[in-house]
Amino acid sequence: MKWKRTLKWSALGILLILFAWFEVAYWTSSNDCGRSIPAGSERMKAIRYCEYGPPDDGLRLEQVEKPVPNNNQILVRVRAVSLRFFDGGMLEGGIGRLIFGLRKPKNTCPGSDFSGTVEAVGRNVTEFKPGDEVFGVRAGALAEYICVRQAGAVVSKPTNVTFEQAASLPTALVALQGLRDTVHVKAGQKVLINGASGGVGTFAVQIAKAFGAEVTGVCSTHNVDLVKSLGADHVIDYTKEDFTKGDERYDVIYDLVNNRSFAERRRVLQPGGICILAGVGGSGMRKETFFNLAGSLTAALRSKFSKEKFVMFGVDINKKDLGVLRDLTGSGKIVPALTKTYPLTETAAAYTYLETGHASGKIAITIE
Repeated sequence: MKWKRTLKWSALGILLILFAWFEVAYWTSSNDCGRSIPAGSERMKAIRYCEYGPPDDGLRLEQVEKPVPNNNQILVRVRAVSLRFFDGGMLEGGIGRLIFGLRKPKNTCPGSDFSGTVEAVGRNVTEFKPGDEVFGVRAGALAEYICVRQAGAVVSKPTNVTFEQAASLPTALVALQGLRDTVHVKAGQKVLINGASGGVGTFAVQIAKAFGAEVTGVCSTHNVDLVKSLGADHVIDYTKEDFTKGDERYDVIYDLVNNRSFAERRRVLQPGGICILAGVGGSGMRKETFFNLAGSLTAALRSKFSKEKFVMFGVDINKKDLGVLRDLTGSGKIVPALTKTYPLTETAAAYTYLETGHASGKIAITIE
């Protein structure tokens, strides 16, 4: 039939257009590597990666141009940067190329969660002054200096933690928003954290406790003491016990691993309970990552037809919630579980360790 032939040629045309777009986007994808530093410009050290690949091959410590703040920015002397679970995946490329650059990475300086000292301020800046200690989120943080908008994701640093600990605080946004906004965790509720010893999980345990919940953490034998030290009321060693086969029922499951079926998790939820799908298990981008992500999507769809809900959410990096984390830290209600630090010269080793997928707590890179 004529309409079928028309539809066939239309679909073929769309595919050809998409293919042509991809080809153009791929071959025009580039970055600023190779650009010379203007004469007379100040220089600084920064980690660069110009091509996708493993950390040992791609990461280099180089001299680059030192940034200059505009009227609405502050210049921060970076003291520490913490790594997030997806940072290693950015280096490898993979499916992340659709976001970070098809052929080459667009942003050649990795890292985003930082802490440091204000070095200078723009003429319109009133919130900060030179000498202030701050933390926040800014792409390209693995450098001696970065410029951050006054209105951006940056707030004053709590005085009772180190720069390395402060740099790990932005990770807690995932735990804060998941537990506070997605399910409104409150006193008396039973909350299970699956993946309680990871970068987000260590914060989730403490934030759930700060909200008054009875918290059960799930982790390996090696991390039982760590999770207990964070205030968990109960700890399940997954090498010895399967939490989905126990008699306990939970109001909330905060799942950072997503290694159980929909039915298994639903079984241990209270009627009308909620499972927050907040992670995909471990760090980096491996084949399991995509299987776990697919599992999250499937669970969220299936829960549309049950009383127990499985909910995915996206983190919102904002100044207000960074301030909430600062206050929780300042009052001692959360303490960043920093387990490993590296100097800037050993950044590749830090990323390699992250990519093992079994890092507990947070990893930070110190910039002296």
